[in-house]
Amino acid sequence: QVQLVESGGGLVQAGGSLRLSCAASRSTFSLDTIGWYRQAPGKQRELVATIARGDSANVADSVKGRFTISRDNAKNTVYLQMNSLKPEDTAVYYCNAVRSTVIIEDYWGQGTQVTVSS
Repeated sequence: QVQLVESGGGLVQAGGSLRLSCAASRSTFSLDTIGWYRQAPGKQRELVATIARGDSANVADSVKGRFTISRDNAKNTVYLQMNSLKPEDTAVYYCNAVRSTVIIEDYWGQGTQVTVSS
């Protein structure tokens, strides 16, 4: 089992910045990938950015150059630095972790709201 606890969401004006944090209950080295998805009202959940065990990152085109994913392995925490925020970035942001054992285990945090005002 992996518990994921997100923090750092909030209300920000367009052009502003926020940093999301996701603390995992076990070492991020044990996870195949960890990262962020988001879901806006009336839309499907979409990938924002994930980082693999080898530190390769997968970042959505819509946020490239504005969002940066990173992790602190000593703290079992992954971060999403979001700069130049736009109203269309408004969504609930979910932390996700995938771990392959005998089966593929897929874990989600409770989500944190990010609202960008114009």
